[in-house]
Amino acid sequence: MPQTKTETNKSVKRGVAPKSQLQSQNPQSQQNDKEKIISPELSSIPTPIVQEQTKIPLAAKIRPSTLDDFIGQTHIVGPGKPLRIAVEKHHIFSMLFWGPPGVGKTSLARILANAADAQFVELSAVSAGKADVREIVEHAALTNAKTVFFLDEIHRFNKAQQDFLLPYVESGRISLIGATTENPSFEIIAPLLSRCR
Repeated sequence: MPQTKTETNKSVKRGVAPKSQLQSQNPQSQQNDKEKIISPELSSIPTPIVQEQTKIPLAAKIRPSTLDDFIGQTHIVGPGKPLRIAVEKHHIFSMLFWGPPGVGKTSLARILANAADAQFVELSAVSAGKADVREIVEHAALTNAKTVFFLDEIHRFNKAQQDFLLPYVESGRISLIGATTENPSFEIIAPLLSRCR
């Protein structure tokens, strides 16, 4: 049954377009309208960047970038303390951080590397091996750049792997920052332990 003029007006007032208008719409324009409905704040940002930012974990987003932002560990990063002095002098050296998860070992290593204008290379000893270490050292030698090598869970490296690190730490080709949840006195070989602070 055909609609009268008043029925057509009622359907338009309610926000429903007459069938004749719906059929005449271009399918391409409907697709464009769907793409526009993302979010007013994110619409001006390219999609890959938005997706990349949403994948970053919260802990990484709020990670401190300077010692002033770093909370806790005042006995080593407070005014006049060893790491604060090293940061102020842009000096980096090999060291071991020992503590439970979540106390800021990785964050502190990043802060030290940034302060020393050094490249920061991060590996986990759980999945890394000699080949990975060799690649980092060779890259540091080629670029002649100051390199901070952060090795998480260093206690998982066996004695042979720890021995492999020794000449590079001794020569200063890399500055090793090892992080461990285990007592280094029992888990790290004595020669490497003696060359770290």
